[in-house]
Amino acid sequence: MNLEYKHLLPADFAPMSRVWVYQSNRIFGMMEALALEPMLQEFVEGWNSHGAKVKGYANLFFGQFIVIMADETHTDVSGCSTDSSVRLIKQIEQQFNVNLFDRQLLAFVVKDKLQVLPLAHVKHAVENGFITGDTLYFNNLVATKAELENNWIIPVKDSWLKSRLAITA
Repeated sequence: MNLEYKHLLPADFAPMSRVWVYQSNRIFGMMEALALEPMLQEFVEGWNSHGAKVKGYANLFFGQFIVIMADETHTDVSGCSTDSSVRLIKQIEQQFNVNLFDRQLLAFVVKDKLQVLPLAHVKHAVENGFITGDTLYFNNLVATKAELENNWIIPVKDSWLKSRLAITA
């Protein structure tokens, strides 16, 4: 699985740009991804905060993660403008019959494939060697562009999961 994504991020956004990662419970099909792309672009083009244009970015990564970014060096993102992004995500959920708000679903790279597991099943996966400390984990808690670039796809042993599981490298 090719995990290169940094080249897709906007180079002209500040490292502290705010980031929201929405993980789908399933991979979007090709036709869905093609339909999703203009929805994301239209949102970004019309994204405003108190009447000022938000310098925004949105894209689908690995067919399963919607990343929205706002460079607040130009315009701060207010509660209303954040709400508008949440409305977009809810619209996508309805249109494509996916769940983008389930934080109990965790994504890993196992055997060179993206695998999504419910949090309740992760302990079993670790006990049976399906997931190890070196297994790559999608840390969707990243909050800035810099974190997205450096801490989004990390080994389980470097994530918050390490303290909850008996992880061996």
